[in-house]
Amino acid sequence: MASIIKRVVVTKTKDGARRESARYDVKYREPDGRQRKKTFLKRVDADAFAMTVEADKLRGTYLDIDAGRESFAVYADRWVSHTSRDPQTLAIRERMLRLHVKPVIGKVELRKITGSTLRGLIASLNVADKYAADIFDLVSSILTAAVDDKLLPSNPAKDASVRHQKPRAPKRKVQPWPDGWVEKMHTAIHDRYKITVTLGAGLGLRQGEIFGLAIEDIDYSRDIVRVRRQVKMVGKKLTFAPPKARKDDDAPREIPLPADVKDALEEHLRTYAAKRVTLPWRDPDRGKPVTVSLVVTTRNGMAITRPAFNATAWSTARRRTGIPVGGEIETGMHGLRHWYASSLLAGGASPVEVSAYLGHSDVAFTLRTYGHLMPSSAKRAREAITAAMANVRKVAAKAENDEAADDRGT
Repeated sequence: MASIIKRVVVTKTKDGARRESARYDVKYREPDGRQRKKTFLKRVDADAFAMTVEADKLRGTYLDIDAGRESFAVYADRWVSHTSRDPQTLAIRERMLRLHVKPVIGKVELRKITGSTLRGLIASLNVADKYAADIFDLVSSILTAAVDDKLLPSNPAKDASVRHQKPRAPKRKVQPWPDGWVEKMHTAIHDRYKITVTLGAGLGLRQGEIFGLAIEDIDYSRDIVRVRRQVKMVGKKLTFAPPKARKDDDAPREIPLPADVKDALEEHLRTYAAKRVTLPWRDPDRGKPVTVSLVVTTRNGMAITRPAFNATAWSTARRRTGIPVGGEIETGMHGLRHWYASSLLAGGASPVEVSAYLGHSDVAFTLRTYGHLMPSSAKRAREAITAAMANVRKVAAKAENDEAADDRGT
């Protein structure tokens, strides 16, 4: 139990007079057994602290009195360095903190960050809504980690007043491409890259996964494609990396290989043979070299970079088709992935299957993104009951006919 010891402190006034005043030392033990002491000028404050310490220990919410003294910047840097092995993710987080967070709250001690502190940070974010939401989510994650590390009692980013003001990405429902757009892009794009349209629309691959697809990933005997890697830019250098939301040792996701896509692959490879390409794994400077036979490469047999492809081959083809840019429909290559997902759902595939083929981390994300594209549940319900009732009438009619036949027979 915490104990309170009163002691007398003697000081002298300016005129040399002797003055006595009381100090109240609260002595207590932390949960790990360490002896601690905190001094107060007033007995009432000492009593309150002693009771709080003992109550917190019983509830399991005790925090070291020195916890949270380091600055947000120092703790954030340590958190970032421990949370991801992906160089690009580290670079993105470091840039967010350096440009938008540290100038505002970087020097503030963790324990002094309040809802007011974060509301000030939110007000300072003069960036697009989605980017502001990403920055705020990063800060909230860091503060949650500080709570887990017993440096903060709670996360001020989750205070009601902060949640009310926090930036939110605009909610836009995915709108799939009209079927005609897929064929238009396939016709308009350079022959070497027609296969990218087929792979996007026919397998739902992300752009980096299309550029990272190798001959070794195609199982023609089972009509399966295994997604093992993507081509990724880290800074200005290319690497191979696991697909999004996947770890190095995760099993590759498997996607059914439709006959049309299989035929298109075989035709493409007869004209543009696969090329052996070597890139570092994950880290452009220290990553282990990995060599595979890529299905689609540049004219020089190199891995394709997204910025160059988007600025030349893709944008040129899109201009030729007359597909409008800047509307509600995503007109980048990711639009093919949306078309693939919507086509599966329209064809009756379950959200679980679609989620697995797309490589989503959980089916809930798939439902949030594409749920509105599923065939109407009300329509299905009406059709199901109509069919069931029709069967009831059919069975009843048959029974009535059988009974009539029996009567005639007698």
